[in-house]
Amino acid sequence: MTDRTESGVRPMAGGPGGAAPPGSGRAASAVRAARRRDRRVYTRSHPLLFALLAATRRRAVTRVGGALLVHGTEPYRQALTRVPLDRTAAGTTGGAARELSAGGTLFDQEGSGHRATRRAVADDLGAAGVERLRPVWLDVLDRRVAPLAEGRDVDLVPLARELAGATVRALLGATGDPEAIARAAADAAAAAVRDHLPGPRLPGTARAAAAAAARLEALLAPDRPAGEPESALRAMLAVAAVNTTVAALPRAAAWCADAGLWDDAADGLLRPALVGELLRVTAPSPLLPRVAAADADLGGCPVRKGDRLILVARHAARAHVRPPDAHNPAPPGVARLVFGAGGHACPGARLARAQLDDTLAALAPHRPVVVRARADQGAALPGWRSLTVRAAGGHPTLENR
Repeated sequence: MTDRTESGVRPMAGGPGGAAPPGSGRAASAVRAARRRDRRVYTRSHPLLFALLAATRRRAVTRVGGALLVHGTEPYRQALTRVPLDRTAAGTTGGAARELSAGGTLFDQEGSGHRATRRAVADDLGAAGVERLRPVWLDVLDRRVAPLAEGRDVDLVPLARELAGATVRALLGATGDPEAIARAAADAAAAAVRDHLPGPRLPGTARAAAAAAARLEALLAPDRPAGEPESALRAMLAVAAVNTTVAALPRAAAWCADAGLWDDAADGLLRPALVGELLRVTAPSPLLPRVAAADADLGGCPVRKGDRLILVARHAARAHVRPPDAHNPAPPGVARLVFGAGGHACPGARLARAQLDDTLAALAPHRPVVVRARADQGAALPGWRSLTVRAAGGHPTLENR
């Protein structure tokens, strides 16, 4: 059996994909349908960028002017762990963070300050911290998923937005409305996203991003002045947590619905592996923009100080050629690349896995199908503006825009 992926035809990598028996043509067709739907979040929101990445992905590293597109697994890992990086340069995560605030943040600090901040965040997002937060999102899931049992439709994007906002509010001890926090975090990310993409910046981008961040900071800590380092850190944590969650959860559910993965999602032993696979394939932050701080070499391609590095997490994790398979998952060293690598890997990986695990467990008994899907053309990360599902037994319309 073969699976026609974005890069051609290759042997299927695993076992059963849900209701379809292993080795069946129906399972391969379902995977192709799931991949086609998921690709829309890229082609509808960032079509030119997606076309550029698709055209260059067959080479591990490709130079385009002063930028290097890094697709290969090993060059991607090396760029994050061996190449000196300028974490405050314009067009990087740290640079965008600095434009959003007057102080240092988790994303651009170096040395002892960076390590101290990351240790504090890691404590909050470690195993004990995640368990403390878990009742918050379980309450959202209980309320938001309940209509499926009554035969009603559920839009998973508002569900993910409330789940993310409520979690951030609890994590940061804020008092703002969860959905207002989530919307403000989405606005702040969308305003800053042009700094992360190749190409010229439009006038006013920095001012718009700073204003959006100030609105978010006011929701999170109304008693703190905007731009204060601690306030800026809270805002950037909210931006990262909200936008990745709202991008990932609906896309993962759509994969389960389209590829017939609900049986695996319902299996408590298989679900952790499926969670890792779905996060690998959806790669919520598909690009990591960086700038080289010194000359280096990546995959035989010379790197010059000041070069922009566009690290394509989606391709490094083989999301474009290897569909999710809980029975034969990708090696952990590959799957975890969607969270970065080395000392600057995302500290929220445990939280992301726990939230997706509980979301799949809540949805799986209903075996939902997708009835409507609309890509979000204004979001910072590729995702759905709406993704409406219905418990199995309904009549899907499969409307996509």
